[in-house]
Amino acid sequence: QVQLVESGGGLVQAGGSLELSCTASGNINTINTMGWYRQAPGKQRELVAGIIFGGRTHYADSVMGRFTISRDNAKNTVYLQMNSLKPEDTAVYYCAAGWYGVAFEYDNWGQGTQVTVSS
Repeated sequence: QVQLVESGGGLVQAGGSLELSCTASGNINTINTMGWYRQAPGKQRELVAGIIFGGRTHYADSVMGRFTISRDNAKNTVYLQMNSLKPEDTAVYYCAAGWYGVAFEYDNWGQGTQVTVSS
């Protein structure tokens, strides 16, 4: 089992920036990818960004060019830098960890952090 602790989030005006962070602990050797999902009210949870520990990244089309995912290996921490935020980015953001074989498979989840973007 892997434990994930998130920080960051909050309220920001459209066009602003926020950074989320997520630190993993526990059975780190059972994971090779971490990522961020989000869920807005009435919508399905969607993958925002993922990073494989070799460095390869994946982004949803809706955040490409605005969000950047990165990882500090020494700290077992993943960051999500969010720039040029839009009201439609408002959601609860969840950190996730799991295994990438041929696809992202996440089975460890953080508690979620609220991001609200005002217009």
